[in-house]
Amino acid sequence: MTPLPSCPGFSACGGCKYDGLAYDRQLAEKQKRLEKLLGSFCTVSKVRGMDDPLHCRHKVHQVLTRGADGSISGGYYAAGSHKVVTVPSCRLDDEECQAVIRTVCRLAKEFGLPVYNEVRKTGLLRHVMVRKSRAAGEMMAILVAASPEMHGKNKFVQQLTAAHPKVTSVILNVNGRRTSMVLGDKNITLFGPGYLTDTLCGLSFKLSPASFFQVNPVMTEPLYETAVDFAALTGTETVIDAYCGTGTIGLIAAGHAGQVIGAELSADAVRDARENAKANNIKNARFVRADAGRFMTERAAKGETADVVFLDPPRSGCSPAFLNALLSLAPGRIVYISCGPESLSRDLTVLTKSAYRTEAIQPFDLFPFTEHCEVAVQLCRNSSSHSMNLQNEPFEMIKNGQKTIELRLYDEKRKKVKAGDVIVFTNAETNESLKVSVLKLHRFDSFETLYRSLPLLKCGYTEDNVSKAAPSDMEQYYSAAEQKRCGVVGIEISLLKETTD
Repeated sequence: MTPLPSCPGFSACGGCKYDGLAYDRQLAEKQKRLEKLLGSFCTVSKVRGMDDPLHCRHKVHQVLTRGADGSISGGYYAAGSHKVVTVPSCRLDDEECQAVIRTVCRLAKEFGLPVYNEVRKTGLLRHVMVRKSRAAGEMMAILVAASPEMHGKNKFVQQLTAAHPKVTSVILNVNGRRTSMVLGDKNITLFGPGYLTDTLCGLSFKLSPASFFQVNPVMTEPLYETAVDFAALTGTETVIDAYCGTGTIGLIAAGHAGQVIGAELSADAVRDARENAKANNIKNARFVRADAGRFMTERAAKGETADVVFLDPPRSGCSPAFLNALLSLAPGRIVYISCGPESLSRDLTVLTKSAYRTEAIQPFDLFPFTEHCEVAVQLCRNSSSHSMNLQNEPFEMIKNGQKTIELRLYDEKRKKVKAGDVIVFTNAETNESLKVSVLKLHRFDSFETLYRSLPLLKCGYTEDNVSKAAPSDMEQYYSAAEQKRCGVVGIEISLLKETTD
């Protein structure tokens, strides 16, 4: 493959580690690095690359700076510093977004708007961020200022939107703090609805200025589709979307799950997630404002669990407290999406030493020219093993691949069986065995209620054969006293996994 053209600003900027390297060589370097970091957990699948890696970033952020001649331009922080470097054009960032920023710089000089000086803590304009919708091509321009007082802002907006009709929202974000954070807490809409709408995996998402949304939309769809595949959803599961942001992964998974619960600390993100669920007519997803780790810890303490947990943490990975909460909740499957392979390796070490095994690792190149890579990981809980004898008829139904049941008293305190566990069924007549995986628990207040419900659960049982579904003597599992104390009769819906003679 022919090497891509070298960036003229590379020596000063340093953002693109793989400057001038052919794209197939870039992918090979990333593969080598990921195998070194993650190969001990399981085989690292081949990195999925882009057809065209140029100008793939749809969120462009530049720092404003004033030159010695009085000109205003946008630039990037040089690697490892706060020194602003200007380049004629960045080959990673969307070209239309860059054009909008150049117009903002020109207008800022014409309107006499002072650029913020980090040393003196004086001036007005600090940053410009432009987000672009892949679906419609519309853009949202965010002007980050140290003060809400912007002289001539109405005319400024008129000239900006006249030059770029695709800019459908202009927001003044106020950040007067002495901080390295780009965006402040206050947004003033100067033009348009104040948000952007984009489409992902067939769903529409409302994006506010601070909303988390992957910057490379072309590669985000296959990434999220793979994540949902890794969850192995059948339509009955309870799913937790930790670090849910605006609800992207959880809402995409909702169509394949029983219910989705998203946890997110940002109030704005939770509001957007709820609105996104409503806009897409998704009724089996809810979003709570909470620290994800604390939310899962509290859920586990109440005896509640989850079948699958999605997590997409920051580059720094998960905190020890979060990992402890995750282990306490003990979901059957975890889907971990990471943009930091070093922190991912650290977290996988914790999870796989405790109760999980890594089943699959699939990298995606969301960040061409850099050493960074997005990685989707599938983890499954090391199953507890349970065994049970069955009469011939229910055993044959399992063998034929139908959904079926194990009838067992479920002890809420002991939690003897969970989703993800393996049940070994043995035919009492032939001694043949089958291995199945537990998908979900259903709880009933009595045996009578359980038996009445079996035909409704579509588990292969009809009114005629439902009486044959139960073991003849429940006391082989629990004494009569234990049955009375527990007070809950449960069944586990299971699917055929393996047959052995």
